[in-house]
Amino acid sequence: MRCIKDVDSAALIKNLAETLKNEKILEMPDWAHYVKTGVSRERPPEDPNWWYVRGASILRRIYLDGPIGTQRLRTYYGGRKNYGHGPSHFGKGGGKIIRTILRQLEKAELIKQSETKKKGRVISPKGQKFLDNAIMDVVRGKEKVAGNVSKKVEGF
Repeated sequence: MRCIKDVDSAALIKNLAETLKNEKILEMPDWAHYVKTGVSRERPPEDPNWWYVRGASILRRIYLDGPIGTQRLRTYYGGRKNYGHGPSHFGKGGGKIIRTILRQLEKAELIKQSETKKKGRVISPKGQKFLDNAIMDVVRGKEKVAGNVSKKVEGF
């Protein structure tokens, strides 16, 4: 069995985002087309599927760091706020986006509230299985690509 740290994070997030969108686990609200993702941003995201990518990234982050709450996720998704001539400072990411995605993932039973002393959200058994399947899909996809390359090399 592969670990989440063994696979490329970009490929895993892309695969998870496609799955979250196609299986309608996450639903992009109407207001999400117009909202910035944090105070450090000047415009909304240009990618039309950014909601699903952020949801996949949050799911991966909970898998790695759980139990984790909204405030730590806001810090993770923050960035530098440009003040023009003044020095830049760190600005947190948008909390409404994170809270809405967390609620949607809880509704789909991929994450749950922590039952331990430390508050936050942790991955549920259903979410663990969901992520393990996505990891295996990414690994199989890379094996197919690696197999095709080796066949081309043998053909020369």
